[in-house]
Amino acid sequence: MKHMRSLHLMMASTAFLTLAGPALALDGTDMMKKLNAATSAGGTVITFEKADVDGDTVTATGVQVGYANLPGDTLKIGELTFEGVEETEGGGYHAKTVSFPDIDMSQEQGRFSAKDIEISGLTIPANAAGDTLNDILLYETFSTGPIAVNVKGKDVLAIEGIESNLGREDGGFAYDANVAGIKADLSQVEEASAKQAIEKLGLTTLDGTVTMKGSWEVESGKVAVDEYAFDFKNIGRLNVAVDFSGYTLGFIKSLQEAVKTAEANPNKEEANQAVGLAMLGLMQQLTFNSASIRFDDASITKKALDYAGSQQGVTGDQLAQSLKGLVPIMMAQLNLPELQNQVSAAVNTYLDGPKSLTISAAPEKPVPFPMIMGAAMGAPNTIPSVLGVKVTAND
Repeated sequence: MKHMRSLHLMMASTAFLTLAGPALALDGTDMMKKLNAATSAGGTVITFEKADVDGDTVTATGVQVGYANLPGDTLKIGELTFEGVEETEGGGYHAKTVSFPDIDMSQEQGRFSAKDIEISGLTIPANAAGDTLNDILLYETFSTGPIAVNVKGKDVLAIEGIESNLGREDGGFAYDANVAGIKADLSQVEEASAKQAIEKLGLTTLDGTVTMKGSWEVESGKVAVDEYAFDFKNIGRLNVAVDFSGYTLGFIKSLQEAVKTAEANPNKEEANQAVGLAMLGLMQQLTFNSASIRFDDASITKKALDYAGSQQGVTGDQLAQSLKGLVPIMMAQLNLPELQNQVSAAVNTYLDGPKSLTISAAPEKPVPFPMIMGAAMGAPNTIPSVLGVKVTAND
């Protein structure tokens, strides 16, 4: 009797495992469809031929990427490999890594290549039409190896690699990105005047990096781009920072719907007008907090003055002195006396010894975008005071 009970238990266990097996297996096709649903919200369409599953690895073949408004224009990716895949609560998916094949495309006289493309920590939502953080397509790290653009047999642009990181925080995200080892060859420029300027300014080759850092608070829609910098040797570093609120999930969804509606309208003029009106309506939801543009010189200013002066038959120093006298006259036409004095002082200081030039806007209190638009239409000369604009040099 005891043996019979054991036999029945074994048979029941076997039956359970047989029935449970298919239910626990990954559905690669479902995962790819949900990936497409998540990217389609932004206008990107992903198609594939099949998705094979081997344990926790999903291999999608025949993958192509295109845009909804350009149905005939697609990029053939080929094979995507998702490793460490698991289904998440609610029917979404998470992949530890996503590997792309190397890209090598040639067209007419140009060629583009990119190697070692990979995404780690990819989260595919179950419902891309939802209104929570869990309904957004997310990644932890995106990276590439070398990227090159070749024209007529010569490399005109090369990048050592790209890395972008996205960290989820309470109620939002922090992100950073780095485009390293950018090298551009401008010696192949054929237009005579542009070629001469490039040579005189010593810009036949460019060498630099691009960095970005910021955060997004989803509930308030506060976007803070603390750093968006272009830093090139023998030129300088240009950094743009901006902080505004109102960029919520609802705002994004409304924007996407407006674009989709316009794309579906065969009358493009009417569609563009509709999008313009929709944008104006959405802008009402945004609030300006602060912004700044800063340039740190690395010798390009003096070279530019010398070159521009030579074109006018004067020295760089003589041109700088002329600019000092010209700026106040130009600013006076704008009827902005306070800003005029700031700009004149900053330009004089900068031209005497170029180090840095900064334009910043930091109002005492956040300013709704409708107020800014109203000032621009009714009293444009009040905008600097409304936004708290300041211009400084060498600080």
